[in-house]
Amino acid sequence: MTETFSVRALLLGERLETRGLERDDTLATNPFTLRVGREGTAFLFRYGVAVFARLSAIEEDDVLRSLRARVHEPLATPETDQIQVRVNPGGEDQIEPSGAVVIEAASLERLQIIANVLSKSLVLGHSEARIAGVFDRIEPLAVGLQRKGRPGAQARELLRQIGDVLLTQHRMVGRVEVEEKPDVLWDHPELERLYARLEDEYELVERSRAMERKLALISETAGTLIELVHNQRSLRLEWYIIGLIGLELLLSLYGLVFGGLLSAISAAGSAAPVLPTLGPMTRI
Repeated sequence: MTETFSVRALLLGERLETRGLERDDTLATNPFTLRVGREGTAFLFRYGVAVFARLSAIEEDDVLRSLRARVHEPLATPETDQIQVRVNPGGEDQIEPSGAVVIEAASLERLQIIANVLSKSLVLGHSEARIAGVFDRIEPLAVGLQRKGRPGAQARELLRQIGDVLLTQHRMVGRVEVEEKPDVLWDHPELERLYARLEDEYELVERSRAMERKLALISETAGTLIELVHNQRSLRLEWYIIGLIGLELLLSLYGLVFGGLLSAISAAGSAAPVLPTLGPMTRI
């Protein structure tokens, strides 16, 4: 029987704590998989993504509400992505030109693979957007550096943003392990082709490596900016020292000149002639 349903992924935050969620309707632990309702399935990934298959809007809200306290550094607005899945019994697992995924059966293993690829793609998309924003802010800084020869006042703020991006990507992408195949393929190697097709459709490897190159460039840019800011501070400190030395010389010179004047005035006062004192006049 042919069936079509949506698989929806939501990036909730930096990390999703799944420990302690085990219950009777737990279907798997990597990724953490729960049965929801009669046919719905929720896949929870530790890197902050929840993927829902065959869930109604009310069921999704209930699951999200139960996970709210387990999300570390939640996003103000969760990012989402979804694909259409069509079950074609007796057919071949493939991807249609429209982007819909056709699977032979809606088995848990196939849904885990779809959820794995969709969650990785969502995290990559989030990371790509943040990196693009940093690149947009780097460009005017580079232009100003070319014209003025110094980083400018906005360099410090940009450095904070670059540091935040690098730290976030290290946390999220490091946990995601985009180029690693899901564990389910160890037990079901026959699904390798489905994963390879989805991985190629979403260009996971290409996007991951492109992002690594961009992160390397951002790291290099951050190092250059730090060096420039440090040099600028060192130069400013040198000018402060020169100014203090000049002030000390002026004070010393002032002391010498003023002290010499005082000595000259004092010496002049000591050398002044003393007029004789006339006694009382004698009457003749």
